[in-house]
Amino acid sequence: MRQYSPDLTPGWKKSRPVPEVPAGPGLVVEEPGSGFCGAVIRCEAGTVTLEDRFGKHRVFPLEPRGFLLEGRVVTLVRPAAGPPRPTRTASGSVAVPGARARVARAGRIYVEGRHDAELVERVWGDDLRVEGVVVEYLEGVDDLPAIVEEFGPGPDARLGVLVDHLVPGSKESRIAEAVTSEHALVVGHPYIDIWEAVKPSSLGIGAWPRVPRGQDWKTGVCRALGWPENTGVAWQHVLGRVRSYRDLEPELLGRVEELIDFVTESGGA
Repeated sequence: MRQYSPDLTPGWKKSRPVPEVPAGPGLVVEEPGSGFCGAVIRCEAGTVTLEDRFGKHRVFPLEPRGFLLEGRVVTLVRPAAGPPRPTRTASGSVAVPGARARVARAGRIYVEGRHDAELVERVWGDDLRVEGVVVEYLEGVDDLPAIVEEFGPGPDARLGVLVDHLVPGSKESRIAEAVTSEHALVVGHPYIDIWEAVKPSSLGIGAWPRVPRGQDWKTGVCRALGWPENTGVAWQHVLGRVRSYRDLEPELLGRVEELIDFVTESGGA
């Protein structure tokens, strides 16, 4: 009887020439054996650490033909010595190596407070400098129509405004509707405070706490989570867990991208 030796090696593991790809931070690959897909956050001797879109980390060995990159089998290797140059900014945009900050446009983006401004800088800072867009913060939006009128938006100086808790029927929505300039765009996210736009999974919590009406929201969050009731320190903890757009909710991502596009449209230079 003829004997057969079936090849039980998975197709993606079979020995054939495949490209070697440096496992630089931000590279998104899939480990076919487990189906785990994520971005490279660390590559050490013999291992690579991936982070999926939910913030979960997995460590895999750097085996030959061990990963899929855009559906193609590749061998991941440690990047060359020296600090790797990121290919993407924190917002997910293609990085422009050696790009200099553009001279600031006349147009601006206004956000409600310092925390909003710091979060926008954290994720979109590189993009904003390349585009020459300055972000300034307001102390609330109660006087927004007057502030917009004072700014005087025009074809060459568009104004974008990001508002917290912009939901139908809210005070914020009524204020936003009072801004009528065609050269000003007011958008917002549904969260009570910009803190909520950070994904709970990025902070290692199940969800943002519900704070009873009448209580200061930030202080209530600190109490519910057992954090020290120092909102400045708590915010630095929250901000420190934001590494890229993957740590933010899509309701904020879309609105900030919309504002950047509006301010940088042709005629907004």
